[in-house]
Amino acid sequence: MKVLVTGGAGFIGSHVVDELVRRGERVLVYDNLSTGFLKHIEDKISSGSAEVIQGDILDTKRLSEAMRGVSLVFHLAANADVRGGKGNTQVDINQNILGTHSVLEAMRTSGARHIVFTSSATVYGEPDLFPTPEAYAPLQTSLYGASKLAAEGLIQAYGEYFQMRSHIFRFVSWIGERYSHGVVFDFVGKLLSNPSCLEILGDGDQRKSYLHVEDGIRGIFIALEGITGLKNVINLGHVEYVDVRTLARVVCEEMGLKDVEFRFTGGLRGWLGDSPFVHLDISRIEACGFSPRISIREGIRRTVRYLLANRWILESRVCHS
Repeated sequence: MKVLVTGGAGFIGSHVVDELVRRGERVLVYDNLSTGFLKHIEDKISSGSAEVIQGDILDTKRLSEAMRGVSLVFHLAANADVRGGKGNTQVDINQNILGTHSVLEAMRTSGARHIVFTSSATVYGEPDLFPTPEAYAPLQTSLYGASKLAAEGLIQAYGEYFQMRSHIFRFVSWIGERYSHGVVFDFVGKLLSNPSCLEILGDGDQRKSYLHVEDGIRGIFIALEGITGLKNVINLGHVEYVDVRTLARVVCEEMGLKDVEFRFTGGLRGWLGDSPFVHLDISRIEACGFSPRISIREGIRRTVRYLLANRWILESRVCHS
């Protein structure tokens, strides 16, 4: 089977590529490299097990040409900066909504009929039901969450019109090797600059669930094999959660830092659109045999170790921004 992965040079996308290659699939990576790194998949490129096309998903013609002969599309290319929508109200619309429409149009014209889409727990806004199930009716609190939900709707509508099968995964935050943005990334960068003091957005009591990339990739493929409807929406997260204050302590411990002063910016949220509590009901995917194997605390430690051993990724993100 020929599989196309948009955003295949990114954090999660590169791990998807690894697993597809391991399974013997023919893999085509389509990435504009705005936030991804070819270094993540250089062994797959050099061995010929993955081909790369550098292009933007908004270039529907180029994407359609790349998609010829493709049976399955993993669509991961997106704006990943949840906070950025307030300063740039176009970025989520262009990259997440219009970008997804471009992918679907390319699929329609090329004949690809199965899409795997990486959505987000942010589509639930600030729910009042925990753990939050897939059937929860959300009110939107961020342009990022709204754009992901809109993209889900487009995928489901195309599925109805053109019999496209879809697996939509609503993720909690992922951590682990090749991690290139998010709270652990920010904390490590701040502490390398100032090991004695750490600024923490909000009051530190925000509770979040995190999933190690190893568990996440395993969960995706378990769901693909075990959930076989035409249109599928699946929560993918952890049974655990931690507060941000505890996460900061674990990062400091793994970095060997003691007596770090925590300075909180205050408020229930780190930023507008931030949900104070994220904890998903994963019973649907658990019924397929999935359960996380790596605790959140161990996942945080592994992420810190990776970042300290690969400081190039910290420096590269600064250059990208």
